[in-house]
Amino acid sequence: MSRTYKATGINLKSMPLGEYDRLLTILTREFGLIRVVAPGARKHLSKLGGRSGLFVVNEYLVAKGRSLDKITEAETLESYPALSTDLLKLSAGQYLAEVVIYHALSEHPQEEIFYLLSEHLKRLEQLPKTSGDHRPYLVLAHLAQAVFHLLANAGIAPQVKACCITKSPLEPDLRQPNWRVGFCPSSGGTIKKEGEASSPVSQLQLNATELTLLQQLASRSLPQLQPNLSQQESSYLSWLSVERILRHYTQYHFGRIIRSAALIDNYFDSLPTSEPHAATV
Repeated sequence: MSRTYKATGINLKSMPLGEYDRLLTILTREFGLIRVVAPGARKHLSKLGGRSGLFVVNEYLVAKGRSLDKITEAETLESYPALSTDLLKLSAGQYLAEVVIYHALSEHPQEEIFYLLSEHLKRLEQLPKTSGDHRPYLVLAHLAQAVFHLLANAGIAPQVKACCITKSPLEPDLRQPNWRVGFCPSSGGTIKKEGEASSPVSQLQLNATELTLLQQLASRSLPQLQPNLSQQESSYLSWLSVERILRHYTQYHFGRIIRSAALIDNYFDSLPTSEPHAATV
């Protein structure tokens, strides 16, 4: 039996190991998640130094080991350098990497997740630099859609087009500023506010704009932020609530905290903007 194997993978996580090595968590097309040692990657001028960076896509030759496999060769196929030069984009990429680590399998091909993550990282990288006006909210919007697509891939996307209890369709009324619908992660998604006696006690509240955005996230293209969704400012700020709703839902269903989300929160808390509507429990 061969003691080496080839795999094409994207680096999701990196941590120091020993004096000079790195321990990488990689999503591969052929074998799903693998944890491998990049020997000498922290040495000056190491060939594996740059190749062991976050979100670098390599073709690997890996040697099997007793406890951990080791990289013997790596050839870079693609990278996303613009992510590392923009704090918000980098944080969004790390956020997606965490979700993938929670969702992807080991010792099984994960080609669909591999290409899905690659596509969304590419979209994040191609966004303009997040300085000024509403550009940071575009990153948040792309992050929210990427998370929704990953949840759909896992078969646990939230129900947002009908009430989870009554199964009746939901049509948000953008003309009514006080229109609300409930959202309960344990029930699987949206809950009509009427008939609250049969509704879960603890649930989030969505306004019409937020639900409209959520209902469009399953599509391939990102929902357009236009005045017909609401006033332009409100539409952008609604992405804050949409991301936090999806985060709450994702953490509930995977039973894990998305640690990179704290970086997202810190970034938006530091922006000199008016207080947005936020989903509340």
